[in-house]
Amino acid sequence: MVFSLPFFIAAALWVRSGTEHRPLGGRQLAAVVALGILSYYGASFLDFLALQYIPAGVGRLLLFTYPTIVVVLSALLIGKRVTAREVAALALTYAGLALVFAHALEGEQKNFGLGATLAFASSVCYALYLVAGAEVITRVGSVRFTAYAMSAASVACILQFFALRPLAALDLPAPVYGYAIAMAVLSTAVPVFMTSEALRRVGANTVAIIGALGPVTTIAFGYFGLEEIMTPLQLAGSTLVLVGVVVISLRPQAKKA
Repeated sequence: MVFSLPFFIAAALWVRSGTEHRPLGGRQLAAVVALGILSYYGASFLDFLALQYIPAGVGRLLLFTYPTIVVVLSALLIGKRVTAREVAALALTYAGLALVFAHALEGEQKNFGLGATLAFASSVCYALYLVAGAEVITRVGSVRFTAYAMSAASVACILQFFALRPLAALDLPAPVYGYAIAMAVLSTAVPVFMTSEALRRVGANTVAIIGALGPVTTIAFGYFGLEEIMTPLQLAGSTLVLVGVVVISLRPQAKKA
């Protein structure tokens, strides 16, 4: 986050230099900071904790349930009606998770339940951010929101390090810093702004559908790169989850008059 923070500060300054820039009010700024900490800091922190106990593929699968959680939270918090298609998608998603977890619980994976709970809590944090942040993003703008929210999340991560770790923990081999810089640029700053631009160009629906590639590629890389085991039952469960999320992410187009 130290290495990615300059990108977010630069983006914030660039937005401020625009001719149509309007300063954020106190409440708007507080909302952006809170949502940034909830999603990009809180969700990521829980995600990394979960990866200590569960395989990366299962973790991505749990994180990818956030569209279904958004449906449930929207119904509970803002009274949005749940459609039959959404109920079917929820059933598919959680039936798939049941298959994945049933196999995992048969083994001797220590603290698998704890890891799954942490990953699911991460997904809930991100879903809360989506439900609560829709209005804020509309008023603030996606690029400015991303720059400010990610800056707040970066500061929270840095403060946590100094609160919990000694400075000696920074004495690491050069390759570790090389990986950190690569992740800061290629896995943090670039994807965040590319997603913001994608949302502007093609909309949330298309972005959500393309996002279905995320857990699929993670499962594949986990199998080939990390030697994680994926049984036919787990693959079947993963397929059900992906189908359920894609179904719930699709929005029926309005009929033309």
